[in-house]
Amino acid sequence: MSSARLHATESGRWFQLVLGFIAMMAISSPQYVWTLFVGPLGKHLGASLPALQVTFLLLVVVQTFFSPLQGFLVDRFGPRLLISLGVALTGLSWVLSATASSLAQIYVAYGILGGLGTGIVYVGVIGVMVRWFPDRRGLAAGVAAAGYGFGAIATTFPISAMLASAGYRETLIVFGAIQGIVGVIAAQGLRLPGKTPAAATGFKAILTPRNAGEQGGRDYAPQEMLRTPIFWLLFAMMTMMSTSGLMVVANIGPFAHDYGVATSLVWGLAALPLSLTISRFTNGLTRPFFGWISDRIGREVTMTLAFALEGAAIVVMLFFLSNPLLFVLLTGVVFFGWGEIFSLFPSTLTDIFGTKHATLNYGLLYIAQGLGSVLAGPVAAQLRVTSGSWVPVFVIVAVLDAVTALLAVAVLRPMRVRFMTQSLTIDARAA
Repeated sequence: MSSARLHATESGRWFQLVLGFIAMMAISSPQYVWTLFVGPLGKHLGASLPALQVTFLLLVVVQTFFSPLQGFLVDRFGPRLLISLGVALTGLSWVLSATASSLAQIYVAYGILGGLGTGIVYVGVIGVMVRWFPDRRGLAAGVAAAGYGFGAIATTFPISAMLASAGYRETLIVFGAIQGIVGVIAAQGLRLPGKTPAAATGFKAILTPRNAGEQGGRDYAPQEMLRTPIFWLLFAMMTMMSTSGLMVVANIGPFAHDYGVATSLVWGLAALPLSLTISRFTNGLTRPFFGWISDRIGREVTMTLAFALEGAAIVVMLFFLSNPLLFVLLTGVVFFGWGEIFSLFPSTLTDIFGTKHATLNYGLLYIAQGLGSVLAGPVAAQLRVTSGSWVPVFVIVAVLDAVTALLAVAVLRPMRVRFMTQSLTIDARAA
């Protein structure tokens, strides 16, 4: 391949990553800014916190449980069409939510329709990027997923301000239209690589001595993958980490109000929106950062470091529940230790099971996020109501973090090395 064509291919895949990043930014607000709408919606509809958090549950469950079908459709019809449809549905879900007059209508519009739209975009973009970057899979998945974490940074303070000045209805309409339009424009340039990018195959990082025996030589179909114990270990680990992180995502607003720190000033700004903004930044930063780290020191070691960091931050928060400054700082650390699951798990999965079915395979693993949301939203809120405290919720989060961190190095690492070694041996014999 000529140097000019090699350069064009290399430039093209980075352009794909930029477009994927923008599309992910456009669909991030429904999940990460939901906590700002809980108060206004609950007051307007007369709904209890556990009942209202069913919306969050539906959003994440629909987003994740339909992801295998959505991954199949992206592979079948291409990312441009499906991701355009996804961001359009996401924007429409907010516009329709603005007109809702009952809790059931919020469930359908914000939860179900929003979940369908965001799920198409999320699984589609990740599936595209792990194919474009076989040599930098952790970094690419991390950058794409960072868009989902970073996106709410641009909207948290504007949405908070507009809620105060114009109310939730107008806020939903305006920002629903913005996220739909921006996302559709970005989706127009997305495409799947015709084959493994030539630029990628020229890098030594594809199979370095560190990765030897860790990356397989063939592609596993979904039905083959589902028969392997290592997939179900990954599924269990992602479920536990999704539960721990989403418990904080869904309930940080009510928690801040209960402990009287939501409106306290930190550096001249209200603590809750400042915390959400910093958390969105760290939640975005952690994905490419730990993805890049995992490309160099290994996925499992990186998992252990990151998961332990989140658990430690949660434990410290338990001792300083009503300190506004520490609330802001520690929530940022919590999200820095959690958000990388969206780069580490898809890159690990694709390392093991190959790229041919990467979008559909990740869609199956992504269901774990939906299972985690069952505990993260209404169940955590109900536990708070029953116990009269957020302490039991935070203890559960810390325990889940610690257990998953240990599983990464004690169980996943040796299991993956054995699996990949066996896979390479079978491939060698077949050749």
